Amino acid sequence: MPLGQKCYHKPARSSEFKQLSSADVNHFKTIMPAETILATAAVGGTADPIELEGFNADWLNKYRGSSQLVLRPKTTQEVSDILKYCHANRIAVVPQGGNTGLVGGSVPVHDEVVLSLRNLNRVRSYDEVSGVLVCDAGCVLEELDNYVAERGHIMPLDLGAKGSCHIGGNVATNAGGIRFLRYGSLHGSVLGLEVVLPDGTILDSLSTLRKDNTGYDLKQLFIGSEGTLGVITGVSVVTPQRPAAVNVAVLGVPSYANVQQAFKLARKRCGEVLSAYEFWDASCMGAVLEHQGLRNPLTSDYPFYV
Repeated sequence: MPLGQKCYHKPARSSEFKQLSSADVNHFKTIMPAETILATAAVGGTADPIELEGFNADWLNKYRGSSQLVLRPKTTQEVSDILKYCHANRIAVVPQGGNTGLVGGSVPVHDEVVLSLRNLNRVRSYDEVSGVLVCDAGCVLEELDNYVAERGHIMPLDLGAKGSCHIGGNVATNAGGIRFLRYGSLHGSVLGLEVVLPDGTILDSLSTLRKDNTGYDLKQLFIGSEGTLGVITGVSVVTPQRPAAVNVAVLGVPSYANVQQAFKLARKRCGEVLSAYEFWDASCMGAVLEHQGLRNPLTSDYPFYV
């Protein structure tokens, strides 16, 4: 077993799904440019299986599939044509963004087609007045944050994986991040979505209105759905004004009860200015100091840190 790979229960492959063939790969070549297709010899392609390694395994190398075909569309229409064909021919598909998840949701279980959205990476529009950003689902979160920073705004979420995670994956998993306290969840920040349904139908609800009480709010169904209801290809999100300054405080506290009390006090004194509040214990601090070669920012050791 490869280093770092762990055992986990893998369900049997369903016989309802078709085994891929070279005919399927040839059809995909009529939909999208050949250079956006990675297919191994097992399905009539020429790609080295090593090229598919990054698509078949998660970041921790715990979950691993055996896909022989990766499709990297550049447009929503290409995504639609792909899903339409797969739906009609009973071909299993797994959507994949930055593949930064740690629970195996973005990698194939068996030999599903990997639908990678990394080529859908265009900013479609930005409204300087409202701060509403409309972009492709494959845009990297950090790159979007840099883009709106030049315009005096900030993305409403921030993650440790911001340098590689995609905004579409953030929405699909309803990622919270460390700015949750101040800006809330993506259920409130996302104003509209463009989604391709399993049969290839394109659902365009890319509204840029923050106050929109007309009809059903369909986008909420797809936020947190993890690709089970459709593939997100476009996102409309409101970006708050960027703070003029950011201050960080590190506290050492004697008990978990004090962690909670400090949180109550921080909310009372800071109000809506408080953007993040995190705590860790002595064992976590020790591990970080040992493996990162850092020193404790405080002069004494504590059971808990904030």
